[in-house]
Order: sequence, then structure tokens, then C-alpha cells
Amino acid sequence: MNKIFVIAIIALLSCISFSYSQVKIAYVDSEIILKQLPEAQEIQKKLEDLQKNYLDTIATKENEIKTKAEVFRTKYEDAQKQVEAGSLKPEQIKLLETEIGGLQTELQQLEQELYDYRQSIQQSLLKVQNELFKPVKDRIDKVIETVAKELKYNFVFDKTSDAVLYGDKTFDITYRVMEKLTQ
Repeated sequence: MNKIFVIAIIALLSCISFSYSQVKIAYVDSEIILKQLPEAQEIQKKLEDLQKNYLDTIATKENEIKTKAEVFRTKYEDAQKQVEAGSLKPEQIKLLETEIGGLQTELQQLEQELYDYRQSIQQSLLKVQNELFKPVKDRIDKVIETVAKELKYNFVFDKTSDAVLYGDKTFDITYRVMEKLTQ
């Protein structure tokens, strides 16, 4: 839908001719810019290192859960064999049920903690990524605006996201639309 909208706007803007100038449109590929910009590469390396640390922690937590799950499975199977053999008294069965229930609860709690940790890591990584890339993106936006003005482009789109990266203020009709909406 976004691509259709952008294509329609480009076609519309391309057809419109103003008495003082022709509308000029350009695009950039932000992925190529970010992949080739040295400071963006450094930031990406920092993010990958940070992500590796988080993944190591997740692997440790997963191993802890696997170990606890194995202990739980072994205890459960042993208890089941003893109950089937009839070698346990009722109070021993109650103790085993309590112990196995506690292990099961602990296992579920560890799994929930791992899930919560993963969610917080995803949010944390996204926040760090946004913070680290903000100055780079601001710099790129400023350069795009400068180049657009030098080459007299009215609009610059991002090829990878269909976003307008630069728009000549004379074509901004936001307040006229708001005015019509409030009438």
C-alpha cells in the first residue's frame, strides 16, 4: 500500500507544473549509505558485540533451564517407578509430590524469567540502536537536505522505506488541510 501511495504521489507531482518551476524528485537508498558509512559500521559492530553478550547470557539461562528440566524429569521418572513398585509410604509420596511440584514451579518460573529477559533485551537493543544511530541519521538527513537544495530537488524519497526524507516546505499543505478539517 505504501509503495502504491508513493508511486501515486510521484506521478502526481511529476504531472504538476508550476509557473515558476518544475517539481523535481529524487531518491536515495539509505541501506547502502548506512552500510558504507564508517561511523555506521562502527555502531553496527558495537550493537553486534552487545547482542553477543546478551545471547551468551540467554544461552547460560537456557542451559540452566535444561539442567533443571533434566533433574525434574529424572525425579519424576524415579518417583513414578517407586510408586508403581509400591515401595513408598503415603507420606513419602506426598513429599515426592511436593518436591516435584516445587521443581516444576521453579522450572516454569525460570522459563518465564527467560522470556521476560528476552523481551527486555529486544527493547533495550532497539533503544540503544536508536540512540547510537540518531546522530548518524541526523547527519545523513542534513546532507540529503543540502544536496537536494543544491540540485534543486523538491522531494527526496528513501528507496528502502518509501519515506520522504526531504520535502520543500512550499509544498507542505498540512495547515491548509487542518484548516479544512476544522471548518
